[in-house]
Amino acid sequence: MAVPPRSSGAPDDASLIASGQRVIEIERDALATVGGRIGEEFARACRMILGSRGRVVATGMGKSGHIARKIAATLASTGTPAFFVHPGEAGHGDLGMITEADVVLALSYSGESDEVLMLLPVLKRQGNHVIAMTGRPQSSLARAADVHLDVSVAHEACPLALAPTSSTTASLAIGDALAVALLDARGFTADDFARSHPAGSLGRRLLLHITDVMHSGDELPRVYDDASLSEALVEMSRKRLGMTAVVDREGRLVGLFTDGDLRRALDSELDVRSARIADVMTRQPRTIGADQLAVEAARLMETHKINGLIVVDGDQRAVGALNIHDLLRAKVV
Repeated sequence: MAVPPRSSGAPDDASLIASGQRVIEIERDALATVGGRIGEEFARACRMILGSRGRVVATGMGKSGHIARKIAATLASTGTPAFFVHPGEAGHGDLGMITEADVVLALSYSGESDEVLMLLPVLKRQGNHVIAMTGRPQSSLARAADVHLDVSVAHEACPLALAPTSSTTASLAIGDALAVALLDARGFTADDFARSHPAGSLGRRLLLHITDVMHSGDELPRVYDDASLSEALVEMSRKRLGMTAVVDREGRLVGLFTDGDLRRALDSELDVRSARIADVMTRQPRTIGADQLAVEAARLMETHKINGLIVVDGDQRAVGALNIHDLLRAKVV
């Protein structure tokens, strides 16, 4: 690819935008080409990893090393135990981290990185399977590997054809493809993902259940269906959730009374002192099960534009309550 002439002076916005768009176009074409090569070798690599009793050990030098480190992190977070080993450090003792049960994923676009090639005799003697990811199918690394994944690209996005750009993007994409194919094959679920991400907001959203955030027992606002409106208001004030469940004598939910219902009742000039809760409650309110995820409560509230939910068991007995503030405190929303 021809190198564009160097302009004198500061570039204008149009040239900067054109340069950025050119990079995206080149890398898009590279991804399309590499994606078309996903076939039997890719499937062999997946089967090799699935059949391993050990982990995936990713390695590579320079920019390939950065990509290998990211691939290892993606694999580890999606159900395939993996870690990165620097090939230079491996030659000075870190090879002891690699057991004979591990599969080695070696990245080198040239396929001739000395630090990576130096590891091959030891790995082969130990019995490790090696998956190579290179841009040269006839390179030393590609020929020595058990499986070779071809990530060659027609052009780097760098106009000098020096900085790895399209090639690293292609390698990263194939790494992601491996991770997701293995995820699918293992039946990895959202709950599995959350267990490996407990500290993040995603983990909180996926791991927290209704039982973790709801008010239950004496904290549950509840009145019987023959109570007066005044009694319901006292219960709402005591429990401070802006609502109360209305239940029959067996504890089954028959209605809900909220701050919004109170405002509507006052607008109708209802006599608060003589009214019965059964006359002003909302019948068949939205509810949620205790075993559901807290994020499902957030979705229900958002969809139906409500601020609270009563939690019921399988027999429709009221067992808890929660409002939007409980979800905010739990950082679910």
